[in-house]
Amino acid sequence: MNNEYLLEMRGICKSFPGVQALKDVSLNVKPGEVHAIMGENGAGKSTLMKCLFGLYSIDAGEIRFEGEPVSFSGPLDALKRGISMVQQELDQVPERNVMENVFLGRYPRRGPFIDEQRMYLDTLEVLKHLSIPVNPRDITGKLSVSVRQLIEIAKAISYGSKVIVLDEPTSSLTEVETKLLFDAIRRLTADGCGVIYISHKLGEVFEICDRVTVLRDGMFVTCKDVKDVTADQIIAAMVNRPLTNRYPPKANRPGEVVLRVENLSSYYPPQVKNVSFELRAGEILGISGLVGSRRTELVETIFGYRRKAGGRIVYKGKELTFRHTSGAIRHGFSLVTEERRASGFFPMLNIRENTIIASLRKCMNRLGFLQNSRAAAITKQSIDALNIKTPSQRTLIRDLSGGNQQKVILGRWLLTGPDVLLLDEPTRGIDVGAKYEIYQLMINLAVEGKAVIFVSSEMPELLGVADRILVMSNGQMAGIVDAAEATQEEIMELCVRYL
Repeated sequence: MNNEYLLEMRGICKSFPGVQALKDVSLNVKPGEVHAIMGENGAGKSTLMKCLFGLYSIDAGEIRFEGEPVSFSGPLDALKRGISMVQQELDQVPERNVMENVFLGRYPRRGPFIDEQRMYLDTLEVLKHLSIPVNPRDITGKLSVSVRQLIEIAKAISYGSKVIVLDEPTSSLTEVETKLLFDAIRRLTADGCGVIYISHKLGEVFEICDRVTVLRDGMFVTCKDVKDVTADQIIAAMVNRPLTNRYPPKANRPGEVVLRVENLSSYYPPQVKNVSFELRAGEILGISGLVGSRRTELVETIFGYRRKAGGRIVYKGKELTFRHTSGAIRHGFSLVTEERRASGFFPMLNIRENTIIASLRKCMNRLGFLQNSRAAAITKQSIDALNIKTPSQRTLIRDLSGGNQQKVILGRWLLTGPDVLLLDEPTRGIDVGAKYEIYQLMINLAVEGKAVIFVSSEMPELLGVADRILVMSNGQMAGIVDAAEATQEEIMELCVRYL
């Protein structure tokens, strides 16, 4: 083993019934470096990290930390030794305040009592260190997803960890917040901390990372200095094929108007205010806006998840008022939510159950009983169509990679045969290969005459996939632009119109 490495994983192997998840995978991290791990969803990134943190026992290989062999019994054991991880999906108690979440499980004490003043001051110090404008006594669940993500990073830093794993840390952050994060990472590495950076965003890897390790199908492919590789070389290593075009060609011509939204407003802050637009059959309408612009609230109001305060939703000439989401589903609407863990799937259910849950009638016999053979056939159809990587239909959805979880959710809603598909950040935390598949799926649906509303924080993909882009600013519609003619600068100007 090499003493220059802070953390070293050599020849890691891990198998599950019916699948070899990791085969002879190696990774090493130097003090003061940011080391990226890249690979398609299902490549083994999450499994490798779970082996590091003791969530999985390894079948073969060795892990060394600061030159000594280690085998952690779980994440808490790893934390105590100086290795922490910030998960892509938030793991917080939303009803508690910020400082309680930062010090969850290790509250400072004064005798038998919790020392709230010390906890407040220590939390305030780390928040100031990261320039996070939050009061330690703010209730966590009332903060935006982006701020909550920064709080998770603050929590990891508060442990004084020597190695910090960041799993898609910018998936919910704005450009300004991403800059704050990168500044914090640079301060950490200047102090000798090693950072493992798991991301699908190539631009970020080239900006903040020193080296990159690529995994594919559970195997080590390459490890290179970032300065010595190109984006195309990394993509080719990930997918084992050249990916010359990031976006599929658009072949659809939008037809007649199927949906009219007129002066739509929602109850409860944050509110949507007087939004109007038309959506045509065969059209992909992108929705852009900064964090807090109410993009999610807009699609949730259309879908009936949020109560409409005013305005009209006219579908195929008929005004609709959805008091519940079930009414939207009956009329051919479907919604893939932004937070897949919080509101997208049922973690304790398997892939089959998560796939058929919105289409149970298709799986029932004449007597109204669930027929397993039909459920299995429908699930297989979805797995094959979306190229979902899974050992079996009985695998718990929580055990899949993030991209494959997203594909299961998409498959569920496609089984309902929607005419209007609402997608809220469908490519968040997904690799370039899986993104391309989802882009192609949206375009194929549009060719079939379906109407698609596509919320995204990434302007390049909106410009590359959408026909038109509706821009939200502080709950209001700032404008609609033609994606073929618009520029990122024009869209950004609209994003800040009502701030």
